[in-house]
Amino acid sequence: MVMKYLDPKADLTFKKIFGNHPKRLISLLNALLPLSEEEQIHEIKYLPTELVPQLEGGKNTIVDVLCTDVRGRKFCVEMQMEWSDAFQQRVLFNASKLYVSQAKKGGKYSELQPVYSLNLINDIFAHDTPDFIHNYRIVHDKDSNKVIEGLHFTFIELPKFTPHSIADKRMMVLWLRFLTEINSNTKEIPSDLLNDPEIGKAVEDLEVSGFTDAELRAYDKFWDSVSVERTLLDDRYQKGMEEGMEKGMEKGRAEGKHEANTETAQRLLAMGLSAEQVAKAIQLPLEIIKNLSNS
Repeated sequence: MVMKYLDPKADLTFKKIFGNHPKRLISLLNALLPLSEEEQIHEIKYLPTELVPQLEGGKNTIVDVLCTDVRGRKFCVEMQMEWSDAFQQRVLFNASKLYVSQAKKGGKYSELQPVYSLNLINDIFAHDTPDFIHNYRIVHDKDSNKVIEGLHFTFIELPKFTPHSIADKRMMVLWLRFLTEINSNTKEIPSDLLNDPEIGKAVEDLEVSGFTDAELRAYDKFWDSVSVERTLLDDRYQKGMEEGMEKGMEKGRAEGKHEANTETAQRLLAMGLSAEQVAKAIQLPLEIIKNLSNS
């Protein structure tokens, strides 16, 4: 089967689609971030995706797409294939670095602008809820209406998305459909995706004919690495499950042995043996036997 389109979630395609098309990125951000009408983004400028530490010896990190708008707000976008606690910590680290990097010598803290971190995850990490969009801010632990502005985090679990779940937000639905419905098996693109100007252009950028042989090899290599990573994660999960079951069985055996010894000790005490004699006979600590004799 000859491919007609590439999957937009791959590293190569995602950066091609959103890394150099301001109107397209603005449409995505306005659709997926929890922005009010007054907070909508109208103009952006791309920033270098390598975040260099201000202090010597600090950690360099690279993000997928990074931009700022005319207000000075920073927007960091990441496409992640697998969920991990390490990724969550990296997101926090990068957003914090972006916020701190605004502080200039002699500047005012009141001039610092918010940082928005949008993270698209092709994995499920919140198994206890059907919600697939998770928005975080710094809020009071007893009153969520009390907010410290500055850092905003959005995590979207793409596998949970279904179009009917958010029918009232048309552009959000269209962009999430674009990210979840198009892949290497796609032959025809739904008309409602093509009819949106920015999404239609993004679809054109996914056509295989627009990629060089080197880019297609890089695309295949990306999915190979994803497959290897998933296999390793599955193996670690299975090993963890087996070790957990073994530890549970060992604990159960230990608890059963302790319960049996306790019952034996109680019978010996009832027969008139001293606590010292019972402790010596069944090899339980004297303090435990004394507690049994007093109960």
